[in-house]
Amino acid sequence: MSTGRQSETNELNRGQPVIWVGTGVDLILSVLKIVTGIIGNSAALLADGIHSLSDLASDALVLIAAHHGAQPADEQHPYGHERIETIATVILGLMLIAVAVGIAWDAFGRMLQTATPLSPPEIWAIMVAALSLIVKEWLYHYTVAVARKIHSRLLEANAWHHRSDAISSLVVLVGIAGAMAGLPVLDAVAAFMVALMIAHIAWGLMSNSARELIDTAVDDETRQRIAALIAQTDGVVSLHMLRTRMMGGKILADAHIQVHPRLSVSEGHQIAETVGELLKNRIERIQDVTIHIDPENDEDAQPNSHLPLRTPLLQELSGYWSDIPAAADIEEIKLHYLNGKVEVELLLPLPEGGAQEAGQIQAAFAEIASRHNQLSAIRVIYA
Repeated sequence: MSTGRQSETNELNRGQPVIWVGTGVDLILSVLKIVTGIIGNSAALLADGIHSLSDLASDALVLIAAHHGAQPADEQHPYGHERIETIATVILGLMLIAVAVGIAWDAFGRMLQTATPLSPPEIWAIMVAALSLIVKEWLYHYTVAVARKIHSRLLEANAWHHRSDAISSLVVLVGIAGAMAGLPVLDAVAAFMVALMIAHIAWGLMSNSARELIDTAVDDETRQRIAALIAQTDGVVSLHMLRTRMMGGKILADAHIQVHPRLSVSEGHQIAETVGELLKNRIERIQDVTIHIDPENDEDAQPNSHLPLRTPLLQELSGYWSDIPAAADIEEIKLHYLNGKVEVELLLPLPEGGAQEAGQIQAAFAEIASRHNQLSAIRVIYA
């Protein structure tokens, strides 16, 4: 388990250089667009520069979430801290929604504007807008490639924030070009369409993260792969009650598997360990597997919860078989809890009287079982 935790920490650490690159680019572009917007007579570029400042806030949020999400499991958080990343993704989605609303509000206001338009922007404004578009689109592809490689929804959310800035730069580019050509309304129409696109992206990010927070299962294809791997494991009779959920891009799974009802505890445990290792080795994103061993399919069989455990049951039974002389020689007692009743298995030395005496002993114990409504049988095995 510790190896898996170390791997997760390394993956998040691998994503941090991408975040630092994005932070540096956002800072440079923000300053460049604000300064150029002022001296280049472009209100749109100035607004885009202010928009880029929101990316700096998102980068800071991602860095904080990546740092805390990479912390190993502890007593208060036995499954780790990966859902810090999920919560941060929701916050980023809300930030994108806010950006979309701001763009749409501004665009709608400009559509209704009847005052005399401002003087056309300078050529420097359109050059900076084009540079911002190219750089932010490159940053999107760079970030999303790393995010998908390490299965980080948080990085992917931040990548889309970069793309929203690239789209915003495209709107500014079209708006500046339209203003310089005498068609300023193009800026407002394009900005409104972009706002709808950004809102759609943000909703998708928040929706995916919300499903993770309420423990939604993995997709059908992944679930079928998990079920097939479990079913093909040696010793597994059947699989039931398979449950899965996501946490920070990783998969948690638990399942009930049926094995032969009279296997030893250690063999049943070995089968469960084998299933867990198989899933972790064959499905990359699985982080934790819990396997419950069943001697029968407890979805169909009668429940055993009402049955007594070993100590009170044997105290009761010893009173029943105290009159059987062979009971004093019992070497081992095994209890099998199956289909709502207990099957008792006794290990006795072979009696000196041979098969006839052995049959009499078995009959005596069987008669006790027939009078006990919680027993299915008492079987005698001779060593």
